Order: sequence, then structure tokens, then C-alpha cells
Amino acid sequence: MRTLLQREDKHLEQIIKELVEQSNVRSNLSSLRKEIKDEANKNHANDWLKNHAALVLGFLTNEDAKTRKNAALFLGDMKYQPAMEVLWESYQKERTLFVKSAYLTALANMDASSLVAQIKERLIQLQGSEIAEEERKHINEEIHALRAIVIQYEGITKHTFDSKGEEVNVLLITNRIHREVIRRNIAGKAELHPLGVLVSTKEVEILWENRAFREMVFPVLETGNYLPKNPIKAAEKLFAAGLLELLKNLHREHDPFYFRIECKSRMTLEERSNFSKKMAEKLESISEDMLINSTSDYEIELRLIENKEGEFFPCVKCNTIKDMRFSYRRNSIAASIHPSTAALLAELAKPYLKEDAQIMDPFCGVGTMLIERNKLVPAREMYATDIFGEAIEKGRENAALAGARINFIHRDFFDFKHDYLFDEVITNMPVRGKRTREEMDVLYRDFFDKVLEIVQREATIIMYTNEIGFVKKQIRLHSEYKLLQETCIQSKTEFYLLIIGVGK
Repeated sequence: MRTLLQREDKHLEQIIKELVEQSNVRSNLSSLRKEIKDEANKNHANDWLKNHAALVLGFLTNEDAKTRKNAALFLGDMKYQPAMEVLWESYQKERTLFVKSAYLTALANMDASSLVAQIKERLIQLQGSEIAEEERKHINEEIHALRAIVIQYEGITKHTFDSKGEEVNVLLITNRIHREVIRRNIAGKAELHPLGVLVSTKEVEILWENRAFREMVFPVLETGNYLPKNPIKAAEKLFAAGLLELLKNLHREHDPFYFRIECKSRMTLEERSNFSKKMAEKLESISEDMLINSTSDYEIELRLIENKEGEFFPCVKCNTIKDMRFSYRRNSIAASIHPSTAALLAELAKPYLKEDAQIMDPFCGVGTMLIERNKLVPAREMYATDIFGEAIEKGRENAALAGARINFIHRDFFDFKHDYLFDEVITNMPVRGKRTREEMDVLYRDFFDKVLEIVQREATIIMYTNEIGFVKKQIRLHSEYKLLQETCIQSKTEFYLLIIGVGK
């Protein structure tokens, strides 16, 4: 290890030495940018930059365009504030188009607040100019870089969601197996859709009363109609289908809409990135900048969901309408269940839930299962244990925000004791992870043995698990248990909701 570190340090020193000698400047600046991704190397480079600032700033006037570009990007990587004015002057003097956005990228990493007025002026100038087709790519990069700085200091124009009482189509994305659970709880026109439930309504906000769907989006094309694989043609078809009109109809203000594209596809990351970039640029162009691509600050998410033929179903998520259903869930951990899944489980288990029940969650995490169960059918007493102390603390805060009185206990469930017996055990069972099959077998054996100690006659277990084999084994071995309901939730991962009756 020591030899490797010495070799890396020597490499960095060699790069710096050659830069001082102004040897292979372009390639050494590129190599230096890679080296400073390591924090120790970045600190070393920072000390060197302070002592050789004139040298590096001089590279901004080098006759080689790529050297100028690499020098600007390096200064931006280092967030070297003293270079701010020189970078802006160099940007204004630069005549090579592919280099200009590099200066702006660097300025975005510094305090460029004093330049915002000039940057806005340049942005307006570029947006109002005619662009030759061969220059469009680099001019667009420059426009995006200018706009990113303006957004950084002034933010984006905010819109107010307002469907104006008009009937709109809303797609509630949910668990595909249990779309009917969502549909049956919606008054009015609602039909099953491959991605969830398609609703026609004049009251969009009332749909938030249903807690079991994952998210709300607005389809742009009719069901069965898709965008082509070509990003330019896809943008043209989407715009012609009324994307901009849809956004205007859903909002009070008609200022430009800032959006990002999320492409769910079998394409590689690079392919998705290129597709999204080309499509976004075309949408900006044909909308005359009424649709503006912004990956960091946006209100609109354009979702593209690929089908088997490689075409895309487009829908729009409006972050202008707030989903407050799970606002209590300020905290989570890696193993946390999604609250909409917990709400779906509660809905499916509803026939077995008793009001004013005394309930226990042995592996509570941050308390989501108990909170969602309690919202559907209020409980009298709720207890929760977990061996992960951080989860307990986070769960207490979540429960307080949800107005749920849950007694969180930082303790192993198998050591838990209580004065009275429980009516119900509800839990999201631990996943296997690094446990062996034998260890999981023991976990489920001990769980079912322990439950008999803490529940009263005619109690119920509501369990979410992907280890159904271990569950059925214990039911066979314990005459006190009876499987009342078995519901597949996720077929690929084999997660099930199991309702188990307990009779002593």
C-alpha cells in the first residue's frame, strides 16, 4: 500500500513539474483534473495553485484551444475565486465556440454574483440571435451554461398548479398487481392502465385521499400511443400532441416551464443521456424556449417509459402539486418500506384490522407500517422494537409528525416482555441480506415461538415477507397458526402479504 501511495504522489508531482516547465500542458491539465478527484491530491494541488496562479491563468491565453478549455475547467474544479474576473474576460474574448461553455462551467463553481447582470444580458442576446445549424450544438451548450448560473442566483420562475376546474386525465402509478385496490376507492371515471389507474377528474387534489398509489402523473398521449425511438422525432411528436398546452392548462402562470427528462429504458446510461439531451434540445427549440431543460432546478419531470418495442410512453410529473400524504416521513433507513406500499398492505389487510387494537411491530424500522395501519384503522396502543438505535430515533420523530402514539423501544424483539398481551402483530420481516438459509430458518422459528408469548387468543399476524417458504414451514410445525390470506405483492421479488390467525 505504501509503495502504491508513493507512486501516486510521484505521478502528481511529475504532472506539476511538467506544468511548471510548460511541457505537454494540455494533456497534463487533463491528467491533473483526474488526480484532484482524490481529496489529498486536491489539497496538494491547491497549495501549488496559490503559488503558481499566474502560470495557470496564463494558460487561459494559450494558443491551443483545448489547453484554454482544460485550464478553465481546472480553475473551476479548484473553485479558485481569484480567477473569477479573468475567466469572465477570457470568456468574452474567446472565439472558439466549443471552449466558451468551459469558462461558464468554471464560473458556476465560484461566487459570480457580481456578474449575473452581464450574464443575463449575454443570455438574452444569444436567445434572440439566429444560430447556424453547424454552430447550434456549441451555442446550446453556452446557453445552458449561462442559464445555469442565472438560475443558481435567481432561481426559476415558479408556477402555481391550477387545473381551473377542467376535466383532466390523471395517471396514478401503482403496484400493477393491485391496481384494482386503487380503482375501487375512486369515485367517478377510473379505468385500469398498464402502469396503474387512469382517472378523468375535475378535482385533482381529492385523489391524494388515496394513500396506496406511488405517484401522480399526467399522460400526454392516449393509451397505446407511443413516442418513436428517434429523440428528434420523439420531441416533435410530443410537442405536436400538446405538451406545452397541457402544462399551461394545469398552471395559473404561463411563463417558461423548466423541466428535466427521466428516461426509463434498457439503453445504457450513456445512450439514455444522449437521447435525453437531444430530445430536450429539440423541445427547447420548437417551443421557442417556453420549455427549458434544467437538470438541477426544475418543476416538471418528463417521464419516458420504454415498452418492449423500444418506444416510449410519455407522462408528466408536476412538482408544482405537492404530495403531502407522507409528509410525516422525514426520516428513513436503507431497509425502510415505501409508505405507499405500507398503505397498500394496510388496505389489503383491512378486513382483519380491529379498531382500538393493541398492536406490536417487532422489526419496526422507522415506524412506517404502524403509522399507515393506524391511519387506516386507528389503534389503541402501539409498540415497536428494533435493534437499530438510529431507526428508533428516526421512528419517534416520524410518529410525532404523523400524530401517532407509538412506544418505540430500542431492544431485540426476542428479549421483549410486556405486562399485557397484544391483539395484532404487524411487521415487515428482515430480508436475508448476508444471512444464510439456516440463519433465516432460525429467525422465523424464533419469531413464531415468541409471538405465542405476547399475543392473546384469536390474535392476527400481518406479515410482509419474501421468505414464504419459512413461514409455511412454521405454520405446519405450530398447530396454533392458520394462514388466512396469501397475497402476492411483487411477483419478481416474491414478496407477499400474509395474514395469519393465532389461536391458543
